[in-house]
Amino acid sequence: AELASPLNEADGHRGIIPANTRLHTTLSVSLGNETQTAHTELRISTSNDTIIRAVLIFAEGIFTGESHVVHPSIHNLSSSICIPIVPPKDVPVDLHLKAFVGYRSSTQFHVFESTRQLPRFSMYALTSLDPASEPISYVNFTIAERAQRVVVWLGQNFLLPEDTHIQNAPFQVCFTSLRNGGHLHIKIKLSGEITINTDDIDLAGDIIQSMASFFAIEDLQVEADFPVYFEELRKVLVKVDEYHSVHQKLSADMADHSNLIRSLLVGAEDARLMRDMKTMKSRYMELYDLNRDLLNGYKIRCNNHTELLGNLKAVNQAIQRAGRLRVGKPKNQVITACRDAIRSNNINTLFKIMRVGTASS
Repeated sequence: AELASPLNEADGHRGIIPANTRLHTTLSVSLGNETQTAHTELRISTSNDTIIRAVLIFAEGIFTGESHVVHPSIHNLSSSICIPIVPPKDVPVDLHLKAFVGYRSSTQFHVFESTRQLPRFSMYALTSLDPASEPISYVNFTIAERAQRVVVWLGQNFLLPEDTHIQNAPFQVCFTSLRNGGHLHIKIKLSGEITINTDDIDLAGDIIQSMASFFAIEDLQVEADFPVYFEELRKVLVKVDEYHSVHQKLSADMADHSNLIRSLLVGAEDARLMRDMKTMKSRYMELYDLNRDLLNGYKIRCNNHTELLGNLKAVNQAIQRAGRLRVGKPKNQVITACRDAIRSNNINTLFKIMRVGTASS
């Protein structure tokens, strides 16, 4: 018979545990409660009555210092531990685990090491179909893959409940973000047409890049529309024009002030040589006031330049996001065409390129 407990107290102190002891890890989505926000839950348990004294987790980009230690008090020791994990970004992360396993009386513990990958979209909970919650923003494209392959991709990139059964195409799955409550709908038709509904353009880009990697897609053109995001971008472009106009006006004013300073300096020096102290003093007072105006104008120009750079950065990010909705050549073509539209100040063409991937009808 297999041992379920140490033979004697000394064995327990030395950390001797049954040879068949196994460490099990499961990942699931927790919607949280009044005291805890929604999160991904890592559950670690042993296969018998041994207890877990401590757990060390090493993971890049999730914990401060890239490590996390769970050390229950002596009164809360058990054979399982639940650890909340909140990844800040949608990237797959390897969780390297070290668990100290023994008995309550143990002073030495057996160390179990394990690695578990956190799926890329682990912060999205599967929810029931609700047409009213469907986001108006969408990305639409067609791939030459069977629906069952898409189901496999879903299983590898999302934390689906074990009892989840997805029927053959056409089908639709709905998720809710644990970070901000945003909705994500993915629809698959028999023809291979896929529609992703989400108001988060970054999430849409991440999903498309993940699919392209999984299905080894080299080139993918899409049709996309993000009305709210595009309206915000339109406002940013208006601000860019305003900041450019202010920049040109301030530069012209500075040039005028520079010319005036030169003439005042010459006038002040002439007055000094002619011993006209009253005129000299008057010129230098004007020069002082002009210099003060020049300094104030410089501060305004610096602030304007900072705001302009911030908005130009937002425009560049929007172009990159539009590119991430495509794969391969269409991606590069969209980025190039968007930049050409910006250079020619053709805003309507810019949004058309972002929507359909090309400026032509």
